[in-house]
Amino acid sequence: MGIEARLVDPLEALHGARERRETGRPRSLRVALVVPQSGPLGLTGPSAVDAALLAAHEVNTAGGVRGCPLELVLVDGGAAPATVAAGTRALLAAGAVDAVAGCHASDVHRAVRAVVAGRVAYVFTPPHEGGARLPGVLRTGVDPARQLRGQLERLTARHRLRRWALIGNDYVWPHAVHRAARTLLAGTPAQVVLERRIPIGTAGAALEPLLAALRRSRVDAVLLSLIGRDLVGFNRALRHAGLDHLVRLSAALEENGLLAYGGDDSGTLYASMPSFASLAQERRLRLTERHLALFGPRAPVLDAYAEGLYDGLHLVAALAERRALVPRGLTRAAGRLLHGDDAATRRAWARAPLGPPREQVHLARAEGLDFAVLTPRA
Repeated sequence: MGIEARLVDPLEALHGARERRETGRPRSLRVALVVPQSGPLGLTGPSAVDAALLAAHEVNTAGGVRGCPLELVLVDGGAAPATVAAGTRALLAAGAVDAVAGCHASDVHRAVRAVVAGRVAYVFTPPHEGGARLPGVLRTGVDPARQLRGQLERLTARHRLRRWALIGNDYVWPHAVHRAARTLLAGTPAQVVLERRIPIGTAGAALEPLLAALRRSRVDAVLLSLIGRDLVGFNRALRHAGLDHLVRLSAALEENGLLAYGGDDSGTLYASMPSFASLAQERRLRLTERHLALFGPRAPVLDAYAEGLYDGLHLVAALAERRALVPRGLTRAAGRLLHGDDAATRRAWARAPLGPPREQVHLARAEGLDFAVLTPRA
């Protein structure tokens, strides 16, 4: 049996928009899928696309949304924020998509939400920077305080840490991570002695000064809010410099990044994420089984970002089934679906074999090419 879902090229979606307008009856529910296919976060793209296709397949094999199949219009969320926003704006202006969903960096998120807010529903699924909510923009991930609370304190106590460095990329999400970390560390015996941020995609040129600053500051721990290839490059450089004995906690490290890094056996590399492929929970195990059954054993591992996007698309379908996939009241409608237990809510989730997601944060330690989950925390 083939996959009952497909990716639509943006040009195809634009060409087909005229027919959608003339008939007044869209033959599909089309969602702009904004995920990185290039750039520093491009290494997460294949996993995210697989997860999105799996969700669409499950919706469509269960009858679609009010009889219409769910189709995904792929937009490269790894391009420059202005480019991603312009492509999304063109799809909206043509009436080519009914909603937007994605897993991408927060600078892209800020640009996209500026052109989407109030027009169609926009579901943004990864960990996010927090802050103000705009009409029709739904963030389903965790904010930095939620992601780091308990983790920094635990590692500080476990390793008797006293001197933390905060190292990240220079955009909105790492800024928020660093603010949250300073607040959380204020309640421990440790202090922040170094803070550095570098532009996305420039880690290679900036690594030597970073390593020198770490040595001068005599840090014993590093909180990392670098992303994608920058995170991989930093960890490689740290290993080559003989500094991988430093305790490192990342708020963005997942399985694809760990594989790209080449694995880590130092015992000092940790990640705090909503999910891990090695998580021994029934829901996560069933997700992996369904993914491999559809795409085969050579499919990319579904990381935390991919799982969040999978759940986000099922939420889009459930909202559409209840005719609630509109900007007005989107947050309230999603809250009812995510936390309700009435018959109407159960019917809306009938196309999601794993049911609604549960917000979680886990601390894990890198062990070779995999993670050992240490503290599941609801």
